[in-house]
Amino acid sequence: MQDAVHAITHGDATQAQRVIDLDDSIDHRYLDIEQRTLRTLALQTPVAADLRLISAIIHSSLHLERIGDQAVNIAKLYLIAKDLPGSDTMRGQIREMGDLVVQMLRTALEAFAVRDLELALRLPTMDDPVDRLNRATHLEALKLADDPAALDWGLHMNLAARALERVGDNAVDIAEQVSFLITGEFREFTDASHEVQP
Repeated sequence: MQDAVHAITHGDATQAQRVIDLDDSIDHRYLDIEQRTLRTLALQTPVAADLRLISAIIHSSLHLERIGDQAVNIAKLYLIAKDLPGSDTMRGQIREMGDLVVQMLRTALEAFAVRDLELALRLPTMDDPVDRLNRATHLEALKLADDPAALDWGLHMNLAARALERVGDNAVDIAEQVSFLITGEFREFTDASHEVQP
């Protein structure tokens, strides 16, 4: 994810292509995890906490695979639009979004690794500025409307911002799995009809 964002903010086509090329490795790791967890389910019939752990691993690894796909999408969007005139403001917004979602991912994975519910519960709040920046990129793209080529670049970067926003959502989803693993109860952190309680 850092490499995909770096490709946009530093104009690095080689790095963008590297992100695309690495996607197969992530896919293979995801399939390996899925096969091993399913084998464990079949051979050891885990119960209670062990079953929750396997479920959390399956769901979280799927979110990580999707995050890899989003990084590829960002890299491809950069390569499509790299020769078009752009906006330094939007590049800055994307850089900031990238920094935030990488921190969210680190926090979610640390919460998983050490089984820290308090850490997991931080994720919805961490996601708020990502959502605000995503909305801000829409407004910034509209400012490019007088130049068709710049607007084309802006629309592509809007899609990149949306991909980053989805990465933030995936990090929150992993945190939900941490909560389920620790408490045995599943709840959506971002369900608008309920408040998140620590």
